[in-house]
Amino acid sequence: MRAFRLQSLQGLRQVQSRLPHQASWLRPGCRVYQAPTSRWSSSTSSEGSKKPYYVTTPIFYVNAAPHIGHLYTMVLSDVLKRWQTINGREAYLCTGTDEHGMKIQQAALKEGLPPKEFCDDNSNKFKSLAEHSNISHDFFIRTTDQDHKDVVQEFWQLLKARAPEGLGLYKGTHEGWYCVSDECFYPEDLVQPSVVPQTGRKIMISSESGNEVEWVTEDTWFFPLSKYKEKLLKFYQENPDWIQPASRMNEVRHWVENHLEDLSVTRPATRLNWGIQDPEDPGNTIYVWVDALVNYLTKAGFGSKWHVDDADTGIWPADVHVIGKDIIRFHAIYWPALLMAAGLPLPKKILCHNHWTMSNRKMSKSLGNVVNPFSALQRWNVDPLRYFLMRNGSFKGDMSYANESIMAIYEKELQANIGNLFNRISRTKLGKWSTFEAVEAARKGDFDNIGGFIPQRVDDPSQPDFLSLEAALNGAPSEIQQDMDETNLSNALRGIFELLREANRFITDTEPWNLVKKTEPDARIRLNWVIYRCAEALRIAGIFLQPVMPSRAAELLDGLGVKQERRTVDFACKGADLDYGLKPVPRENLQPNAFDSLFPPVAGTELPDTEPVAAKDDSKKTSSKGKTKKPKNRLGRVVQSLAEEAQAAAKTGVDTISTIRALLVPYEAHHVRQYHAWMQDPDIQEATASEPMTLEEEYENQQSWRTSSDKLTFIVCAPVTQVTSPIKSGTADADDLMRGDINFFLYPFEDDDETVDTEGLVTGEVDVMIASPSHRGQGLGRAAVCALLVYLQKRIDEILAEYGARELKGLMVKIKEGNKGSRALFEKLGFVQKGEVNYFGEVLMTLGWEEVLRKNWWKGAQEDFREVEYDLGG
Repeated sequence: MRAFRLQSLQGLRQVQSRLPHQASWLRPGCRVYQAPTSRWSSSTSSEGSKKPYYVTTPIFYVNAAPHIGHLYTMVLSDVLKRWQTINGREAYLCTGTDEHGMKIQQAALKEGLPPKEFCDDNSNKFKSLAEHSNISHDFFIRTTDQDHKDVVQEFWQLLKARAPEGLGLYKGTHEGWYCVSDECFYPEDLVQPSVVPQTGRKIMISSESGNEVEWVTEDTWFFPLSKYKEKLLKFYQENPDWIQPASRMNEVRHWVENHLEDLSVTRPATRLNWGIQDPEDPGNTIYVWVDALVNYLTKAGFGSKWHVDDADTGIWPADVHVIGKDIIRFHAIYWPALLMAAGLPLPKKILCHNHWTMSNRKMSKSLGNVVNPFSALQRWNVDPLRYFLMRNGSFKGDMSYANESIMAIYEKELQANIGNLFNRISRTKLGKWSTFEAVEAARKGDFDNIGGFIPQRVDDPSQPDFLSLEAALNGAPSEIQQDMDETNLSNALRGIFELLREANRFITDTEPWNLVKKTEPDARIRLNWVIYRCAEALRIAGIFLQPVMPSRAAELLDGLGVKQERRTVDFACKGADLDYGLKPVPRENLQPNAFDSLFPPVAGTELPDTEPVAAKDDSKKTSSKGKTKKPKNRLGRVVQSLAEEAQAAAKTGVDTISTIRALLVPYEAHHVRQYHAWMQDPDIQEATASEPMTLEEEYENQQSWRTSSDKLTFIVCAPVTQVTSPIKSGTADADDLMRGDINFFLYPFEDDDETVDTEGLVTGEVDVMIASPSHRGQGLGRAAVCALLVYLQKRIDEILAEYGARELKGLMVKIKEGNKGSRALFEKLGFVQKGEVNYFGEVLMTLGWEEVLRKNWWKGAQEDFREVEYDLGG
């Protein structure tokens, strides 16, 4: 299903960004703004050698404890660094904590602690998280460190003294709307009036974040951001791939074109004293975001090892800044402009990820569903959790953290796929087979004459296909490597899964346990061929898995006898290493469960993320006749399920809504292909703020949307003239009768003033799309919305109960500014626009839930509404 929209900018403080300069290490074809005062454009000190790879996480704000989103960012950055390392490139990773600003000052005061003591405690939690999750960071920076303070003040002096005339800092008086929560000013067109529902107090809020703003007048230093508009736009045009994904670049470009204002970069020390002071004007504290962004320069050695005019800048510029979507403006607009002014190279890429939800529900302290990363690491163990985060991570839509999903992936992809194949191949037994013998056979040339030992299936169709694994072994490595190079980590892990699944099928089909019993001359060669081919699949997979699961991948490669120096990407292809394998070991010398430890059974999904990992389970048993017994454990059931590869389609009776103008049916698997075809249209992507997905991703999202408690999704179809119950799937909702979709999302209601208990209060978002222009303007969209709202009114109690909420406060829609048709539709239904166009080019329209029943159209909508049973078939 369509990727979630961007949520508004929040106060979470991660920090990063950058780009390249015209130096010898610059990515080919990447052009940058040339600062007049910089001599780096002619730098040749790194000529002939590649600059070390430098990746940064945001620095995390210490006003709260770490959550699963912080862990995801750390792991993602660590995977990027480790990938470069196994490609033979020197690489460095920087992470750390952001410790200055008004929120820290206020939080410390509330706790009754000095700010530094407050920061020490919370910073240690983030450092501990990095250590517990096996993050290979080279630097852990704190903005309270003295070396960082020195670098910030030196950078500040550059902005004052070295910037081109008219493009540096200037003193002035600033009046504007300031948000304490977001720690930034907002322009006039991005604030709007609002009312605190519980108290009736009138306030002004940011239309981006929804947080309260206040009018502030103060003397300040300004950075002339508006004068960098054309330079920034030119840079974006010349480097269109600078931000990944591309949709984020469009948002940044829109902001620069429409909302750029000069930036107030100091705060009065009388109001904010917890920060770094202007060395020449100590009555002013440097803006916390300038302070925070400069951290990337600090650990690259600026100010101590090199300066603006130095030829050799070491690891700078950063090769990639990994950031969350809520801080992209600071990194993709403020940061490059500041670097341009200082004459410094820009970072080479910004990688912007989405946010994690809990079982597709927004994580919220009031709902008690914020995942404790330390508990999750204890429960699932480090590498399996790292695998899940990378496997289900996304740059296209918000991501769902669910114990059920982790367990399913753990059992299917780790235990039953990787672990099962490893167990079958690596369990070396005297008189059976061994990886050493199999690899030695390949090295000696036993497999050179394939036709001599592999029977022809044309002559004997009952023979297994001894060549069925060749296509995967030949093609998968290059595809996986390309996905890793392009940061398509989820696709890369799917590729590894498919390779090993083919290997498991291959070993099941060729039955080496029977080959070992045969006495004909070629039987041993065929046995070694099977073991060698499967060992190659495991070895290649193990090399590629090292950045994601460093410990388990090392254990896997150790179990195959792969030498340390042969674990780089250069060896990740068939036949690249003929010097590995372990010799047979007598059974009495094997330790109990010697090969069961790679992915042992874990506790069920019913346990919360505060429970420890469970003990191991028994392994699957096979009868002497070769028939699989009924499995007695979860792993056995999964293995059997994968082997059978057959699932009976569920026959369920669910609701369909029929009206005069539209038919609404549940979103089911047979709708996905048509839906996927719709979403390839760039106009629909733009209108729905969506990124195109693969067909596999659409199928996965369909399952998520059908089972999630915070989403309600229907496919909008052409109306039926004669309604019969039940409506059979694939008839009235065939591809040629599908017209679009309508969705309803639930979000926790938030009170920024924290004046009332918001637990159990929710807001609902309505989203409708009619795919083809030829079907628009016929009343389909209005009919679908009206039918959905009547359905909600009839089912609101059970919907809220399933979600765990007690009251629906109101409805909202987010519509692209240029989508006049949708705006008119919702205006006629009584929705009212709140504020101006936001940062993402959307207008927000709202309607109170209790107001819906008082609208003139409501009675007619109720009369037109009819629920019909929907039969999925058998």
